[in-house]
Amino acid sequence: MFFHLFEQFINLTVVRILNYLNISEFFAMLNYAKTVLTKVSFSALLFEKELRKALKLLIGEEVNELRLWCYTRFGNEHEEILNQLKHEIDFLVL
Repeated sequence: MFFHLFEQFINLTVVRILNYLNISEFFAMLNYAKTVLTKVSFSALLFEKELRKALKLLIGEEVNELRLWCYTRFGNEHEEILNQLKHEIDFLVL
């Protein structure tokens, strides 16, 4: 009985926290990074610079999502840069 009440309390608390934080804002930085990378993708130098900045600002799952998105979107034209930064990206995801 106690554990059931405790579990309900935790679930309600998590829901309240997520509502308070407005989870859509949580991924705002990821979306911003995607927009910037798309706009600078014409230049390998700018792309690498902005990707490095994004990796410093994003956290956990956001980094992994950006990595997958970059390989899907820019894998052909910026594969060398993505491969060079792969070890940095893998470190951040852990």
